[in-house]
Amino acid sequence: MKDYTASVGFDRRLYRQDIAGSIAHARMLARCGIIADGEAEAIVKGLEEIRTEIEEGRFPWKVELEDIHMNVEARLRERIGPVAGKLHTARSRNDQIALDMRLYTKEVIEEALRGIKGLQRALLDAAEANKGAVMPGYTHLQRAQPVLLAHHLLAYFHMLQRDAERLRDCFRRTDVLPLGSGALAGVPYPIDRETVARELGFSRISENSMDAVSDRDFFVEFHAAAAVCMMHLSRLAEELVLWSSSEFGFVTLDEAYTGGSSIMPQKRNPDFAELARGKTGRVYGHLMGLLTVLKGLPLTYTGDLQEDKEGFFDTVDTLLSTLEVFAGMIRTMKAHADRMRRAAMESYILATDVADYLVRKGVPFREAHGTVRELSRYAQEQGRYLHELTLEEYQRFSGKFEADVFDISLESSIAARDVPGGTAPKRVEEALRAARRLLGEAP
Repeated sequence: MKDYTASVGFDRRLYRQDIAGSIAHARMLARCGIIADGEAEAIVKGLEEIRTEIEEGRFPWKVELEDIHMNVEARLRERIGPVAGKLHTARSRNDQIALDMRLYTKEVIEEALRGIKGLQRALLDAAEANKGAVMPGYTHLQRAQPVLLAHHLLAYFHMLQRDAERLRDCFRRTDVLPLGSGALAGVPYPIDRETVARELGFSRISENSMDAVSDRDFFVEFHAAAAVCMMHLSRLAEELVLWSSSEFGFVTLDEAYTGGSSIMPQKRNPDFAELARGKTGRVYGHLMGLLTVLKGLPLTYTGDLQEDKEGFFDTVDTLLSTLEVFAGMIRTMKAHADRMRRAAMESYILATDVADYLVRKGVPFREAHGTVRELSRYAQEQGRYLHELTLEEYQRFSGKFEADVFDISLESSIAARDVPGGTAPKRVEEALRAARRLLGEAP
């Protein structure tokens, strides 16, 4: 039965936050005259020694003590005697765990932001290294219009930028000190919450004690931001799986990020990308799990809230490791510009440009669209591409076609998209510089 209710198996990873919060609390109690200075000094010294024990693997964890808080407090009593009992003055495990989780979440948000920035930098480096590479852009996974590979990679840069913005917004609402709320109603001691907030790096204190001990919105927000970020990474993973296949051949992933087959020696499977795609579902599940835990809870604290941590820790581990893996995978990836270009050429990818050609000759777009649809169908029936047709064949479908129709090329198509956010080389150069500025790396 003790195993069923114990959380120390997973919440022990909060030891740094728990001890930091206890040290700040003890110092505040002494400043406010609630405990003696010497007592606070003994408590702080004992807590620092316990932190060292944990980091050196010498701490005697006990399941029967249930959680991180009681394990630390019991060990403190063993080290300094009954004075350890004064540490819990003006505090409850309810506001203590809320503090620990907010401290932890702030730290992992900052770590996730560093991971996002690392992947963004890898994407920019890959884009700049392959600035001239032309590839097919797709809709419905069908070749649609030519784009620059750099333009395609920048799309993921901007997805990640939104992820970073969501996490920064989550940080702002996480950055609230709950300590001092007690079990639910506040505490009957003259405490100084503002000083504790400053010492622990919080920008403000909570405004309602009942809300402070039961609020897990910041957990939900982190889960949601992580789920969206993993969705973006999963989309990139899917493209890497496709692009590295023999059917596409657009990229080769470094062997460090592929796996072999137990019976087929030639295989280089995109295992890391596939695993990221699969792990995304776990993060989604943890978000839904937490929302389900919270949906029927009355104020304030209930034991259900113990179920908020395991999924959260797994989401954190999954997101941070995936960001790190993807930065390495993109940085070591080799792009095959010749194969991308051939895929663009061996298609009807310039059909839209041919329709636009007719529009410039005065043909209404809908009529031009129909004409080129029939022209493309004819070329497909002949087993040829548009650039392989003769002028006479073009003119069977419209007398507006002249010899300059053959000036249409992959390069002219890309250059024509010279609008803000477009794939024209000049616009992509501007976008790369703007992206570097967002990272604080302006040239």
